[in-house]
Amino acid sequence: MSTTAQGRTSTAAVIFVLGAVAFLFYRLQLILLPFVVPGLLAYLCNPIINWMASKTRLSRSFFAVIAFVTLVLIATLVGIMGLPPLLAELTRIITDFQGTLTRLAHALIGDGTANFFGRSMNATQLAQTAESAVRDWIGEPGKILELGEIAFSTAFGFFLSIVLLFYFLYSGPSVMRRLLWLLPPAQRPFVLDIWCKLDPILKRYFVGVLIIVTYAATAAYIGLGVVLQLPHAIPLAVLTGLLEMIPIIGPAATIVIAGLVAVGHATGLWAITAYAIYAMALRLSIDQLFGPLALGTAAQLHPVAIIFCFITGGLLFGIAGFILAVPVALVVRTYLTLLYREP
Repeated sequence: MSTTAQGRTSTAAVIFVLGAVAFLFYRLQLILLPFVVPGLLAYLCNPIINWMASKTRLSRSFFAVIAFVTLVLIATLVGIMGLPPLLAELTRIITDFQGTLTRLAHALIGDGTANFFGRSMNATQLAQTAESAVRDWIGEPGKILELGEIAFSTAFGFFLSIVLLFYFLYSGPSVMRRLLWLLPPAQRPFVLDIWCKLDPILKRYFVGVLIIVTYAATAAYIGLGVVLQLPHAIPLAVLTGLLEMIPIIGPAATIVIAGLVAVGHATGLWAITAYAIYAMALRLSIDQLFGPLALGTAAQLHPVAIIFCFITGGLLFGIAGFILAVPVALVVRTYLTLLYREP
């Protein structure tokens, strides 16, 4: 029996397994991210590790350790460059929170007044009301504990990701063999056939993601540093590029961070308006033009399908769903292509 015929006979079983896996991921979405990011990094680095081991005849483990140390050093360098200025800006915003809100309110309504829920307020009153609302929210019972849990979970997830990255780099092929062993022996040739066709498509897709990250960082530096002349433009540009790998949530975070910096250093209404124009232009160029075109060309999917996958994956599985949405769509398309015997 051919591998395609075997695939056809197991369509119902495959659909059932995919549904069960999707339900499991939905229930465990909070712990997926520390596994997804290191797994993707290891997937991109493993071909380089294998190639270097084959060319030099040295141990694969040696190059896996080299790759791990290199990635950790890059992450450390980015942190050293970006965290101190960002923490300084965050400290300045917190210590002068009402002043930041006042400048933002002045940019929105000027020297006049505006009606909010039946109450007429000027910029200063609006800032005071917003600050009081934030203070009341933080003062609610359990909020400090909740913020502490988020901080602890983030720190734990970060260190867990580092440990998992080492294991995925060091024993990536072994992990793949064990995953393949979980499948029934009769289905392994069909799954291997799918993987052989899917692997180059996935690599093209992730290369497209790296191109978007580079574009976002470059455009952010031009807009923030050259045009708007904001302080800390380089760390903000690097942060913009890195967070671009997390659709919707990442870009929203960079807009808020850079926006607070822009408001804090604004010298007038035009500076804040210019930042708003920049943020809108950057998001439109990435989300509606460059991103879907680059990812659609790399993955051979229509830009509309790319956008739909991002939104659906994010709503169902959170940040990990954003990251895995298009790769999962590529897996489904490759499987159906083989099942239907289409080129």
